[in-house]
Amino acid sequence: MNIYERMGITSNAAIVIISIGIMLFLGFLMTRVTKKLKLPNVTAYIVAGILIGPYVFNLIPKQVISGMDFLADIALAFIAFSTGEFFKLSLIKKNGPKVVVITVFESLIASILVFIVTFYLFKLSLSFSIVLGALAAATAPASTMMTIRQTGAKGDFVDTLIQVVALDDIVGLVAYSIAISIAVASASGSAINVASIIIPIMTNIGVIILGGLFGFLLKIMLNHRSNDNRLIIALAALFVFCGICTLLDISPLLGCMSMGAVYINVTEDDKLFKQLNYFSPPILLLFFVRSGANFNLSALVDTSTYAGNIPLIVIGVVYFAVRIIGKYVGAYAGSAVVKKPKEIKNYLGLALIPQAGVAIGLAALGARVLGGESGQALETIIIASSVLYELIGPACAKLSLYLSKSYSTKLEDLTSVEPTTAEGKPKTALEILIERINNIQNELSKQTEARLKADEIAFTEAAEAYVAPRKTGFINRK
Repeated sequence: MNIYERMGITSNAAIVIISIGIMLFLGFLMTRVTKKLKLPNVTAYIVAGILIGPYVFNLIPKQVISGMDFLADIALAFIAFSTGEFFKLSLIKKNGPKVVVITVFESLIASILVFIVTFYLFKLSLSFSIVLGALAAATAPASTMMTIRQTGAKGDFVDTLIQVVALDDIVGLVAYSIAISIAVASASGSAINVASIIIPIMTNIGVIILGGLFGFLLKIMLNHRSNDNRLIIALAALFVFCGICTLLDISPLLGCMSMGAVYINVTEDDKLFKQLNYFSPPILLLFFVRSGANFNLSALVDTSTYAGNIPLIVIGVVYFAVRIIGKYVGAYAGSAVVKKPKEIKNYLGLALIPQAGVAIGLAALGARVLGGESGQALETIIIASSVLYELIGPACAKLSLYLSKSYSTKLEDLTSVEPTTAEGKPKTALEILIERINNIQNELSKQTEARLKADEIAFTEAAEAYVAPRKTGFINRK
């Protein structure tokens, strides 16, 4: 019996509204805890969902959770569209093919290793193994980027890492889109042949083209619009595109990514992406909390005929370890092929361990497509492993930055100071120390201002766009 039944609340509308409020509020409160532990918000949202879900405190009824499965589509639409921003032709030309080679190596080797272990070692079904393998390609960039900002790391290692992280989810989205199509064909009993591979590829190409057309349409519709109307039109385009893809039973991921890529290349307008980033946090919070609420902890230790009587926790731990090995080996091999320095070869893989947002969203879609016991097992494994990845990911990223000498904890390495004054007199040790500290403080202030400037401009422009028409109207009336 859930809390609403105990309180005698029978209104479905009231139950849904209150449940959403609880999800938002407790998701936020949990971030206060994880912040002190220096863990990402995604971890907080998942843990909050587990606690308030039907399997622990039962604050959110099962029917509410099942009725919110559309959040996966919406959340991934935002993520995929934002990913398209990094697909700028100018950026690709600047980075060159080396980063692409590294990204393909580390993504696909991780996917292949996971597939081999699950299909050949655990004897799981082809449909399940190929989708789980595809999910192994995705990486969570948030933890890595947060660590880079915190340490102030810089250099060739950091530049390569940022570029790989930006392209990583693109490879993951492509791999998943192809894998889920093959999985559906396999699960339906259809023979896996050339057609079963070519058709999904052609379908995804069609989705990419349609998304590109939506990107051009966005450019036309957003021209000379106010900030409020730009946000409304962009959301409408994303929702309509997702609806069309759902109607046709096609994944909207590549299409949304294509929409974002085409829009940024034809307009160079990154303000729209910032606007969507301001709008998306509540949606992403609800999605991750819902994912946690749908997570049955007891399922980890249960055995089933589907999983070959192997507890899901065993499959999850093996997936966790094999993916890490695949990422490290792939990053090393890719870096060796393009002849990157040994610091990048040896330590890049450590910074690619985190996995969360994209993988969880894709797992939710995969669970819905596969259905039944296999779908539930897929989502359980990904959510459980994502929590582990987010726990160790930031530490591994920081270790990689330190070992690659991208940052230093030694004061003399952080800033340089002339040992003598302008008059040629030697400075005392105390004077040098004070000057080093002042230089570091000034640099930190500049970095903070640079990070905040774009946000401040966006907020200021939005406020001016809102106030100006009203102020003008007031003056005219007078």
